[in-house]
Amino acid sequence: MSNLVIKQLSKSFGSKIVLDQLCFDVKLGEFVSILGPSGSGKSTLFHLIGGRYLPDQGDILIDNKSIVGQAGQMSYMPQSPSLFPWRTIRENIVLGAELKGKPDLALAEQMLKKAGLTEVADAYPSALSGGMKQRAAFIRALLSPQDLLCLDEPFSALDEFTRLDMQNWLLSIWQTYRKSVLFITHSIEEALYLSDRIVILSTNPARIKAVFEPKFERPRAPELLLTDDFLAWKRRVYQTIKADH
Repeated sequence: MSNLVIKQLSKSFGSKIVLDQLCFDVKLGEFVSILGPSGSGKSTLFHLIGGRYLPDQGDILIDNKSIVGQAGQMSYMPQSPSLFPWRTIRENIVLGAELKGKPDLALAEQMLKKAGLTEVADAYPSALSGGMKQRAAFIRALLSPQDLLCLDEPFSALDEFTRLDMQNWLLSIWQTYRKSVLFITHSIEEALYLSDRIVILSTNPARIKAVFEPKFERPRAPELLLTDDFLAWKRRVYQTIKADH
């Protein structure tokens, strides 16, 4: 059973076709990454899933029900943490759940502990490092009641070492709670390291160019990044994307 199904999805702005006949799915508990060059329509796709835009053609289904034009059907984590500066970290992480009803405060405390944020739970975002803010934003997304998480390049602003730490932390939390994830990234390495499947988009307009399914065992460890198998996959994906230019 698929949690998210994208069917023949197309979107234009004026005379410019951005997305052209996209078809793919995200199964329950699956981690799928969207990978493509800048301007390939990845963020437009998220806006369509989130109900901000209407498609010109096609359908978007969650649990077999069309959600076209409907907001609030996914939990969204943008590139920047987007924490409210006047709310403490504890107050920020329960915000999504608050909007949908009564938040599970015991679960919130449990997640704060898993994220290593218990000691700063009563602090305001300005007191936290970039990595800590991203953890808080991800916990907020997890605490939201939706089963689909859409993550839009959440680690792009972090340095390489902090990014790897965050990737490992994300995987450990995801493997515990196992929500369905649709992840946008520009990084081939990040997509390979995190994903069950990778959807490669072409550009101008965006079409599905290829779908890769790397068979790396879980749980994944940083040592994987240096193996011959991983580097061979990286070359294969790179050559597929490069052939678009």
